[in-house]
Amino acid sequence: MKTFWIVLISSTLSAIFAVGLYRLVEPPKEVVVRETVPARYTNYTDELLSGNTPRRFLSSSPTNFIAAASKATPAVVNIKASKGGDYFWESLSASTGSGVIISPNGYIVTNNHVIEEGKVFRVTLHDKREFNAKLVGTDPSTDLALLKVNSGDLPFLPFGNSDSLMTGEWVLAVGNPFNLESTVTAGIVSAKGRNIHILEDDYSIESFIQTDAAVNPGNSGGALVNTNGELIGINTAIITRSGKYEGYSFAVPADLVRKVIRDIRDFGVVQRGILGIGIEAVTDNTAKRLKLKNVTGVRITTVSPGGGAADSGMQIDDVIISINDVPIGSMPELQEQVARYRPGNKVKIGYIRERIKKNSTIVLRNRGNTTELVNARKGKVLEDLGFELRNLTRAEQKRLKTNGVYVKSIYRNSLIEETNMELGFVITSINDRPIEIIDDVVEALAEKNGLIMLGGVYEEYDGEYYYEFRK
Repeated sequence: MKTFWIVLISSTLSAIFAVGLYRLVEPPKEVVVRETVPARYTNYTDELLSGNTPRRFLSSSPTNFIAAASKATPAVVNIKASKGGDYFWESLSASTGSGVIISPNGYIVTNNHVIEEGKVFRVTLHDKREFNAKLVGTDPSTDLALLKVNSGDLPFLPFGNSDSLMTGEWVLAVGNPFNLESTVTAGIVSAKGRNIHILEDDYSIESFIQTDAAVNPGNSGGALVNTNGELIGINTAIITRSGKYEGYSFAVPADLVRKVIRDIRDFGVVQRGILGIGIEAVTDNTAKRLKLKNVTGVRITTVSPGGGAADSGMQIDDVIISINDVPIGSMPELQEQVARYRPGNKVKIGYIRERIKKNSTIVLRNRGNTTELVNARKGKVLEDLGFELRNLTRAEQKRLKTNGVYVKSIYRNSLIEETNMELGFVITSINDRPIEIIDDVVEALAEKNGLIMLGGVYEEYDGEYYYEFRK
């Protein structure tokens, strides 16, 4: 028995000694117990339990889109465009899409392709109220349109800064298709400044925000919003082979939308500034030929006589790398930046000439090569006929020994194209009335119906030429 106690006491003392020695040799370890991130909850009705008993579940964190979606959905509407007539014909001819309320007094922005075939427009709000809408104006070159409903204190989305968007940033696509009240999908910004060649206008501007947020038919014209619930784009197109969403959606940037819509509201037509140059993307071969350090920027291929670029001294093979200190790496980026300004505005151009960086200031012109803001009536008359004009320069007047107006572009499938007129034709008369400037053309065409005879000359060919059409 005595031996047992001796062994027990010895073992206990040995254990105490070993533990004490371990604590002296081994440094203490720190264990940090972290507080959990405060949970964010949303209400949910579990019909399998007591019917109306709400339970709460944890929303995803940190990418919580609840606040952004709650701001955006009341401001996104459904738009039905129809040709009018009886109910049966209206239902057959109707097209639908989405739109975004951008002011409390009822201005709504949508895509031009949503409303272009319609004459009567019906808008259904998120709360199911319905309004007839008036078409304020359209801009096919950006696929945008502006509608107006007569109501006040409407929910609306504030514009965000689309320039601040970064690749990888979370965004929401919000639509109101087929009167389903709203659809909200999430994705990230996949790229910026995308050109997918879907707009057929001769002055089309494609500098889309590409996302992987799902956008299906009926969502065109809806809102692309950031996680603050700000409008940073108008959803416009998808790339698909099946006719359904396949992972690529494209939106017009909000900074461009803001300018286009303001012009339509204030003038009835977009005031588009033009540099007066032809351009192409810088390729690897171009960079090697011009001895550029980087394959980026936009090369000038032509300079229009008497245009803003020509007056500022720009030359063929100059490579534009910035506009108002905003870096330019591609043609869509250049087109988007220029499209934010009006004729008469000055823009600072950064460019490379013979490996030297330079700056120049260009005064933007309109399509008629003047700094005047375009009159909506003037633009409409020429657009309906299908051509664009500019006034002759003084040098051209001396060479041709006549006054007149130069035909700079002809729209496909237009009345003017059917006459077989060619680019470069100089209109000197309309039904024997002398023409000196564009305003003369507009006045002559606006007051005359029936047979129209355009007389004029080509600089490259001798003699006078005549083209006729019925208006």
